[in-house]
Amino acid sequence: MTSIPDSIRQERPIEVDMHVSRYDQVAGMLISLLILIGCAVGILFIIWLTMTLVFTQAAVPIKLIENVAGRGDNPPGFERDMLAPGMEEMPELAEPELEAALEAVTDAASSVAASTDVLNTASSVTSKGEGGRGDSRPPGPEGEGDDIIPRWERWEVRWNSSGLSAYTKQLDAFGIVLGAAGGSPKVDYASGLSKGTPTRSDGTSKDEKRLFMTWKGGTLEQFDRTLLGRAGISTRGRIMFQFYPEEVEDELAVTEMANAVKAGHSNVKEFLKTIFGVRPGGRRGFEFFVEEQRFRVAPP
Repeated sequence: MTSIPDSIRQERPIEVDMHVSRYDQVAGMLISLLILIGCAVGILFIIWLTMTLVFTQAAVPIKLIENVAGRGDNPPGFERDMLAPGMEEMPELAEPELEAALEAVTDAASSVAASTDVLNTASSVTSKGEGGRGDSRPPGPEGEGDDIIPRWERWEVRWNSSGLSAYTKQLDAFGIVLGAAGGSPKVDYASGLSKGTPTRSDGTSKDEKRLFMTWKGGTLEQFDRTLLGRAGISTRGRIMFQFYPEEVEDELAVTEMANAVKAGHSNVKEFLKTIFGVRPGGRRGFEFFVEEQRFRVAPP
């Protein structure tokens, strides 16, 4: 029998048994199940996160601005800033006949001049262009403004504390600074009142722009005197002040307006008197609230 040469011999293909085993099926099922459970847990976590975390936009601080009438640095008097020209400033408009008549009666009127000087009211003072003494607006910023009772005239704060330690915590919570003025060109300040020795500083009254209040009496006035004394500030023969930061002043104004709106008064011209009290609460640990508020008929 003749054998087939190796060069022309055809190799028989190797047969491989290709099939999915039971092990592969179980492993794939477990992996798929883990992926499904992971996705479900992720979705539940996102739902929990959105229900737990509350994202709010920070509120813009409200600042109520009151256009109070004032005269700035002008002296008090009857005239306004822009004075009408008088006869002495524009002689070309004067009537010679009137001037001659006035000169003719000068001697006759001189005998009663002393009795008529005291009757110089607004009508007589304004007869000359430069005869006025400033204007009739109250002290304050320049401008006509509205007929509003200023905050420093209508506001009153009533502190209520059982002891000096609790009182200093209230003052420091609002950032209130004590001060003493008089007897020297500078104002002495005391801050950090809760400390054993408050921090002392000084400044000029011209640079002071904060709202300040003075005492009308009471036992807590002695607390301020004691705290100033701890800072080495003498209060003998001097006036004591409480200086309020601008932020606290804005909070008082918002609290006042909110209480007025509840009472049916939204016009600041109607505000006559607002008395604030202090109580625990708020982000500082203490907060102001309106104890009493009185109103008037709003001027036209």
